[in-house]
Order: sequence, then structure tokens, then C-alpha cells
Amino acid sequence: MSSPLTRAEHQEFCKWIEAEHQRLADEDNRQNHRIDTLEELVKQNAALVTSVEKLALNMEIMAKEQQEQGKRLETLEARDGEMWRKVVGYIVTAIVGGVIGFIFTRLGM
Repeated sequence: MSSPLTRAEHQEFCKWIEAEHQRLADEDNRQNHRIDTLEELVKQNAALVTSVEKLALNMEIMAKEQQEQGKRLETLEARDGEMWRKVVGYIVTAIVGGVIGFIFTRLGM
């Protein structure tokens, strides 16, 4: 059979168990700290993702608004060009009418 443990061996074993217990407690604390840090990083990452989603949505809305403003600007520019063409057409018509009227008056009609 095995011989019984001496008091010194028992105390040595108790010290080893306490040291191992302390090592495991320290390891648990270290792991808990790492988990807390990771949880905080995940929260920050989620907040960043939410911010990017909001930014993308705002950019999409701004792009649509810019397209609408571009269409309105083209309409305004076309209207000014159309009015200018009408004015030029009226002036040319008046000049041609005046020339034709002058010719008819010279011919005696």
C-alpha cells in the first residue's frame, strides 16, 4: 500500500492548490477583461455600421435631389433658349415683313 502523507507534504500540496487556484483566478480576470474589451469594440463597430448606413441613406437622398435639381435646371435653361429663339424668330419675321412691305410699296401695290 501507499504510505500516508506527511504534514509537510500535505502543506506543500495545499500551497500548490492555492497557487493553482490563484493562477486560474488571474487567468479568469484576464479573460474577463479581454471579453469586456471585445464587447466594447463590438458596440463601437455596431455604432459605426449604423452611422455608415445613415450616411449612405443621406447620400442616396442627396443624389436623388441633385438629379431632380439638374432636371429643373435643364428645363429653365431650355425655357430661356426657347424664348430667345422665339424673339429672334419674331425679329426676323418683322424684318422680312418690313422688307416685303417696302418692296410692295416701291412696286406700287
